[in-house]
Amino acid sequence: MSTTTVDTTGWLVLVLLGACLVAGLVAWTRAGRRIWTPPTVALLVAAALLAAAADSVTVAGRGGHTLLVVLAGLVAVVGGGPVTGRVFDLVDRDEAPGRSMDRAGQVLRGGAWIGVLERGAIFASLAAGWPEGLAVVLAVKGLGRYPELRAAEDGVRTGAAERFIIGTFTSVLWAVACAGVVRLLV
Repeated sequence: MSTTTVDTTGWLVLVLLGACLVAGLVAWTRAGRRIWTPPTVALLVAAALLAAAADSVTVAGRGGHTLLVVLAGLVAVVGGGPVTGRVFDLVDRDEAPGRSMDRAGQVLRGGAWIGVLERGAIFASLAAGWPEGLAVVLAVKGLGRYPELRAAEDGVRTGAAERFIIGTFTSVLWAVACAGVVRLLV
């Protein structure tokens, strides 16, 4: 019979990740993004700091490790969308709300879904200890989007390339941070 040991700090990290997941889910609405994205970021930072600061954190056993990886993976996938959207809100604060995102979305269709898949793939590769996966994901994304970006920039100045870079960096950094929490504890 397998036992799962999780010390108090380990439980706290898991609770913080669970709260981060809930906040990230609520943040997917336009109004929720403004209110719930900062707590989502704060909860992930708190989980990462706690995992990094503790001398030893025990999230042992199959159940503990599984719960940690599943929670952090869901936070990576779910929380990254609102965080990326909030960064765009800050970048575009001088424009009408949602206008620049809508314009870029017309050129770069499927961006939210691509971001979800990108964060999932980056998280999985880093949590599994294969950092080369990050390069593979970014190469596939860049090569796949190149024709659209090139066509958009040839015709009219849409800002699609800038939004592609900002969105990709934000999304990648979020997934890396989530994988970092796992790597600190495993």
